[in-house]
Amino acid sequence: MPMDGLTLGFAARELNARLAGGRIDKVTQPEKDLVILLVRAGNENRRLLLCASPSNARCHLTASPFANPLEPPAFCMLLRKQLTGGRILGVRQVGGDRVIHVDIDTVDELGDHVLRRLILEVMSRHSNLILTDGEGRILEAARHVNDSMSRVRQVLPGLAYEAPPAQDKADPETVAPEELARRLREAGDIPLHKALSASVCGLSGTAAKELAFRVLDPGEDRTGDLAGAAERLCGLFRRLPDMASPRVLRDADGDPCDALPFPYLSLDLGMQTEAPSLSSALEQCFGTRDAKDRMRQKSASTVRLLRGQIERCERKLALQEEELASAARMEEYRLMGELINANLWQLQKGQREAVLPNWYDESGGSVTVPLDIRLTPAQNAQRYFKRYQKARAARVTAAEQKALTLKELDYLEGALLDVDKCVGESELEEIREELARTGYMKRTASRKEKRALPKSKPYRYLSSDGIEIHVGKNAAQNERLTQSAGPDEMWLHAKDMPGSHVIIRAAGEIPMQTLKEAALLAAWYSKGQRSANVPVDYTLRRYVKKPGGTPTGFVTYVNQRTAYMTPAEADIRRIEKLEE
Repeated sequence: MPMDGLTLGFAARELNARLAGGRIDKVTQPEKDLVILLVRAGNENRRLLLCASPSNARCHLTASPFANPLEPPAFCMLLRKQLTGGRILGVRQVGGDRVIHVDIDTVDELGDHVLRRLILEVMSRHSNLILTDGEGRILEAARHVNDSMSRVRQVLPGLAYEAPPAQDKADPETVAPEELARRLREAGDIPLHKALSASVCGLSGTAAKELAFRVLDPGEDRTGDLAGAAERLCGLFRRLPDMASPRVLRDADGDPCDALPFPYLSLDLGMQTEAPSLSSALEQCFGTRDAKDRMRQKSASTVRLLRGQIERCERKLALQEEELASAARMEEYRLMGELINANLWQLQKGQREAVLPNWYDESGGSVTVPLDIRLTPAQNAQRYFKRYQKARAARVTAAEQKALTLKELDYLEGALLDVDKCVGESELEEIREELARTGYMKRTASRKEKRALPKSKPYRYLSSDGIEIHVGKNAAQNERLTQSAGPDEMWLHAKDMPGSHVIIRAAGEIPMQTLKEAALLAAWYSKGQRSANVPVDYTLRRYVKKPGGTPTGFVTYVNQRTAYMTPAEADIRRIEKLEE
């Protein structure tokens, strides 16, 4: 769920306590809307993440690694110039709303101390990161907003910074009980949480329900004593800073779905797990989701290309199937030609058809043979023999073309499956390089001139028996993984379908549970992921060979055995996944 003002207030207080007085040693910008400040504070290096993503805007401390772009963006270069060496004066929330100010004391070119303010606006698709000077003038922003984009407020270098348009809502930190009661009364006869959401800044529906739950009688959603409720709510607002006890809310599958600044009594407490800090909770909830969203955006063009090529192959395959179906009549053409030749003595030019005895029919049946009235009987026979020869040649050609199309379709579906497994830009770039090598995509000229991305790494799992299992994410990884495996290590792959190469990193006798878990992984990371009884071949690595001239990741193997697995996400989750 998007970060609301209530959670943002707790985040600002936590960050202020940990970062105030800290020195900014480094600035990086992994994404156009994500900035990380390396801050030396309290004898520790801490990394402040400020993200203005439309769907995952947030701020917190992070321990996650981020790959930086080959060339730092202009915004990053300016931040480095303006902020490096500066000290954080404070981190604060503005008016209970979804706006964070990070004030920084730094030194300009003349050696004078100046104020710089980094502003994070958490406002869905309008989220932004803005740097201003001590006079409130915009120095730069992650997203420029001109008058053609918004008539209300422009965000451009050189303009005076204007706060987002104020809503007619109360600041929870300063609102008086009388004012709150008046606002709740003006909201009308609606549930208290809806009135709260409409009256107080920064409250999401979930947060408003929690606050209303804490001041209402059990089972009630409204009250006749709005003055009393307002009094209790204002008291609750004042106590909020002391209630900090971060929790991670999990869904039915056990996945993090929200970060809570304190236990929400209105939600199932059994689904809330304690977190060491709100930053940790936010990272658990937003980190994976944000990475997946960004990877989905970066891979969108590649996915479109692959789907287009797959559709082309499917259309070609349908035509080839039609050709093969047509070629299936070749024996019928030969038979008609032979029957005409055998009965020339009783046929005449101008006949539209002839009913002739079928010598090949044991029951003594006959065949109705259509004739061209413009041709003699002998010419009609030759016409059928030519059709036979053409159909026979077409069958051979269509069969060969069909085999090539099926091979190409298998390759493209495998590449599409690999894109879905990407978790980093290195993996996506490897797939693009392979598609460029095979002619499906143009290779970017600038890539050769830039620093190469590090090679991607496979998934690493730990079996119940403590044995590592490695799973390739794409064709290039599959090839590296298989080539690097020891001859007596076990190799697994879903049979006759695109999928990952899986290696059990152990020689000798493999425990049955480890083998089962590796086979589940091979089935899960294959085209048969959502199927039942997926055949998975397994054999020793020594029996796996790569024929010369074959595509990346293609292998042949012998001495295999086959296990039939029905992969389920719950089973995969139970296998411990190691950090890459």
